Amino acid sequence: MTLAHWLPFAIASAILVAIPGPTVLLVVSYALGHGRRYALATTAGVALGDFTSMTASMLGLGVILAASAALFSALKWIGAAYLVYLGVKLWRAPAGEGPAADTSETRTGRIFAHAYAVTALNPKSIIFFVAFVPQFIDPHMAIAPQIVVFEATFLVLATLNAFGYAMLAAAARKLVRSPRVQRAINRTGGTLLIGAGLFAAAWRKAGA
Repeated sequence: MTLAHWLPFAIASAILVAIPGPTVLLVVSYALGHGRRYALATTAGVALGDFTSMTASMLGLGVILAASAALFSALKWIGAAYLVYLGVKLWRAPAGEGPAADTSETRTGRIFAHAYAVTALNPKSIIFFVAFVPQFIDPHMAIAPQIVVFEATFLVLATLNAFGYAMLAAAARKLVRSPRVQRAINRTGGTLLIGAGLFAAAWRKAGA
C-alpha cells in the first residue's frame, strides 16, 4: 500500500470520527457523571464496538445486511431501541450521575457493555464501512493486508477521539458542580440519545 492510498483514508477517517455521534455522547455523559475511571471503560467499549462492526463488515456481513431486509431491520430496531433506552435512563438520572449510575461493583462492566452495544449494534456502521473502505483500496495490490491496515488505522483514530472527548469531559466535570447544570447536561444528552435512536429507527437503507 502506498501513502497516496493510506493518507486520504486516514484524513477522511479522522474527520468522520471527530463528528459527535451516539457513542461520543455516551462517553461524554459517563465522564461528566463519574470521571476518568468510567471514561476509560466507555472508550474501551467504543473501541471494541468499532472493531466488531469493521470486522463483521470486512467478513461480508455488510453485504448480507444490504441484501436481507429482514436482518437489516432487526438489527436496526435493536440498535435504535437500545439508544432510546439509554437516553431515557440518562434523562432520569439524578444530578451528577450517568445512565448507568448504581452502587454495584459491576457498573464498570455495565458501562463498558453499554458503550460496546451502542457502537456495535448499529447496522448503519456496518453498511457504512462496506461503502467507505473500498473507496481507498488499490485493486492492483493484495486486498487483505490493505483491509488490516485500514481497520487498524480507523480503530486507533476512533479510540483516540473517544479518549480525547472523555478526558475533556472529565476535566470539565470539576467545573460543573451545580446540580441544576448537571441535570441539564444529563437531560440534554438523554434527549440527543433518544433522538439518535428515533432517527436510526426512521432511517431507511438506500433503495428500500
